Amino acid sequence: MTPSKLVFRNITRRRGRFVFTLLGITIGIASFVTFMAMGGNLKREIHRETAALGASLMVLPKGSCGYEQLSILTGDQMPTNITVDEVKKIRDIKGLTAVPYLSQQTAINNRPVSVTGIEPQATFAFKRWQMAQGSYFSSEESKDAVIGVVAAKQFDLKPGSTITVRGEKLTVQGILAETGGRDDAGIFLALPLAQRLFKAHEQVSYVAVRVDNLAQTEAYIEKIREAVSLGVVSDKQMLKSVMGIVGSVNITLQLIAAVAVLASAFGIVNTMMAATYERKREIGILQALGARRRMIFALFMMESGIYGVIGGVSGVVAGLLAAAVATPYITQNAFTTMVKGSGSGTLIDLKVIIYSILFSTVVAILAGIYPAWRAARLTPVEAISYE
Repeated sequence: MTPSKLVFRNITRRRGRFVFTLLGITIGIASFVTFMAMGGNLKREIHRETAALGASLMVLPKGSCGYEQLSILTGDQMPTNITVDEVKKIRDIKGLTAVPYLSQQTAINNRPVSVTGIEPQATFAFKRWQMAQGSYFSSEESKDAVIGVVAAKQFDLKPGSTITVRGEKLTVQGILAETGGRDDAGIFLALPLAQRLFKAHEQVSYVAVRVDNLAQTEAYIEKIREAVSLGVVSDKQMLKSVMGIVGSVNITLQLIAAVAVLASAFGIVNTMMAATYERKREIGILQALGARRRMIFALFMMESGIYGVIGGVSGVVAGLLAAAVATPYITQNAFTTMVKGSGSGTLIDLKVIIYSILFSTVVAILAGIYPAWRAARLTPVEAISYE
C-alpha cells in the first residue's frame, strides 16, 4: 500500500471525526474569506466614490476628522455650519469651481435614505449627470425631487410618484441615469427647499471644489484657507484618511476570523492525537516492516496537510458564497451601501483565494507537528504491545 493510500484510509477511517474536524477549519477559513472579500470590495467602492465626486478639493467645517470625510462618500448626515457667505468667498477665488451640498438623512417606509440639497444647474454640470426617466429640476427654487436609479427601484418610485420628506409631500420629477456610485441611492432636492425642511437656514454641509490647474492644488488650498476659516483637504488626502479608517476596521475583523482559524487548529491537534493513540499497533507494524521515524512523521504531517487543503478550499467557497449572500442585507445604512456599490456584488480576488488556502494549510501543518512527533518517537516494542 502506497503512503498516499495509507493516509487517505486513515483519514476516512473515522468519518464522523473527519467531517467535524474539517467543518471546524472550514468555518474558520470561511469567516476569514468573507471579511477579506467584503473588505476588498469596500476599498474598491471607496476609490470609485472618490473618483465619482469629480472634485479636487473638499471644504469641510474646521476641525472635521476622517469620519466626516467618510460621510461625504457614504451620503450620511453631516454637520451644517458652512454659511452661504463662506461659499461665496470660495467662489470669488479665480481658477476654481465650487459646488455646495447639504447632506442629510430621512426615511421612506422606515428605511433610511440619504437626502442631498444641491444647486440644480451647477451640480448637474459638475457631476455630468444624465437623466434616465422624467425631467430634471425646472428651476433653482424647485419644490420637487430627483432621485437615483437604485432608490427608485428600492422604493418602487417613478416620475410622478410622491414621497414624504420631513412631513412634506414632494413629487418625483425625474430619475437619474446610473452613475455607479452612491448618487444612485440618494434623493436630491433644490438647496433652498432642503435648507427649509432640515432647518439649515443659509447653511451647507460641505463644498466640492474643482481647480483648473491641478499643479497648483496646494496653492488653492492656501487661498481657500485665507479666504475662509474652514478645513480643506485634497481628494488624495481624503482618500488616505478614509482608507485608514476602513483599513483599521478590516484588520480587526480579519484578526477575529484568524482567531477562529487558530481555534480550529486545536481540533486538528485533538484529532491527530487521538489517531496516534488508536494506531499505535499500526505504527509498530510499520516500524517492524522497516519504516523509519522520518516516514511515520511524514505520514502524520500529510494527514494534517490534507485537512488544511480540503478545509481551505471548502472554506474559500463557503466564504465567497457567504459574502455574496450577506452583501444585499448589509446595505441598509449609508456606510455599508458601499460594500455592494451599484450591484457589482463580491468580486473574486485570486490573491484572497490563494492566501486563504495557504493560510489554512500552514495552520493545519503546524497543528500536526506535535502529534506527528509523538507518533514518530514510539518504539516498535511499545507500539506493537499496545492494547
